[in-house]
Amino acid sequence: MAFHHERENISISRFESMLKTNNVLFFDAEEFESIANHYIESGKIALARKAVGLGLDQHPSSANLKLYKAEIFIFENKFDKADTILSELHELDPDNEEIYIQKANIYSKQDDHQKAIDLLERAADLTDDLGDVYSLIGMEYLFLDDFVNAKFNFMKCLEVDDQDYSALYNVIYCFDFLEQHEEAIDYLNMFLNKNPYCEVAWHQVGKQYFDLKEYEKALSAFDFAIISDDRFVGAYLEKGKVLEKLGKYNEALENYQITLELEDPTSFALLRMGKCYAKVGEDELALKYYNRCVHEDPLLDNGWIAITDFYSKRLNYQKALYYINKAINIDGDNVLYWKRYAKINHRLKFYEEAEQGFRKTLELGNYELDTWLSRADVLLRLGEHDAAITNLTQALEFFPEDAEIAFRLSGLNYLKGNDIQGRYFLKNGLKSNPAHVMILEELFPYPYAKREVKALIEKHSS
Repeated sequence: MAFHHERENISISRFESMLKTNNVLFFDAEEFESIANHYIESGKIALARKAVGLGLDQHPSSANLKLYKAEIFIFENKFDKADTILSELHELDPDNEEIYIQKANIYSKQDDHQKAIDLLERAADLTDDLGDVYSLIGMEYLFLDDFVNAKFNFMKCLEVDDQDYSALYNVIYCFDFLEQHEEAIDYLNMFLNKNPYCEVAWHQVGKQYFDLKEYEKALSAFDFAIISDDRFVGAYLEKGKVLEKLGKYNEALENYQITLELEDPTSFALLRMGKCYAKVGEDELALKYYNRCVHEDPLLDNGWIAITDFYSKRLNYQKALYYINKAINIDGDNVLYWKRYAKINHRLKFYEEAEQGFRKTLELGNYELDTWLSRADVLLRLGEHDAAITNLTQALEFFPEDAEIAFRLSGLNYLKGNDIQGRYFLKNGLKSNPAHVMILEELFPYPYAKREVKALIEKHSS
């Protein structure tokens, strides 16, 4: 294997040297195949095309180089050209499984996944590399959202090669999508009976137990994953998450710290460490790790939110505003940032900025009831009664029976002198949830004091 790899590197170096000097050198067909394969796998299609072209100039009858040429055409969506080559090759060698695989690739790219599966199943009858073909079939079933058959084929991959961890992850992905956590655990335990030191399988068992909220069992599974490979960063991260759920924050910190020593720090580990330090009252250390987190990954919204929430919980709204503004400057379309921006400005009594924040939150698709109501209350503070009515009328489209909206619309209409609409929404509110009539008393004392309003409330109570 090492010799083959060394030979490939020599061939690639000679080939690239040839391209620089324009001197045509001779390579045997296998060398050209190896060079083309290297460039295709590296995504360097122009170089792959060059290698195949020169290869066919020197070896015009090479079926494998023609297959690579077809593969490049498929990559470039030149399906007719690829199909012509494959049809010619099929006439010469009808039992070549690679022809069926490439034809299946064409159908897959054209979204005819069932036809692709039919061809791949034909390839499976001809090939010695069953694992690869089963994997391709599994992927086609995933495209069809047929998770049962996808799972079955990825399992067949593992029967051929139990070291194919990509197939193992895909099997568990199918179990997860089908919400078959118990079945996934049974399968993984069966797999572990044959491969007791497979850290990936133990890791996946732990994640299944975590989803089932069986944290002690999850903890044991992650411990076995670490015993199998004491440098498995994913297992330490997941173990830390479990320990947090169990309230064992110092132990969680120990596991997150190990990941920092094994690899470059991840923003996830730094964020979790900040949260753990906050839980144990180590505010300075919490801030230190939150800041390291956003330095490591400035686009991670959870990092900026953690810093903002840290200051908000300690009623330091000026600091919270500073950090949420920094976050918005990085990502101005993050709805979580704008909602916090609105709430913090509301706390600081910066009502125009709060209204802007709530409006932006709605524009970005956050249609939660709280957002509509908060914006309406801010508009009321600003004396923008018409805008508040428009806002709440839009909210009614999402929450047509909500009493909090109805009582606000009642109060606003009475303020505007539109007693008919005021009375209509008051009756709707009393019908939906009379307990929320206090909204009228708190936000609209003048309408609440009207004789007509009092009479309607008393009539409903009686």
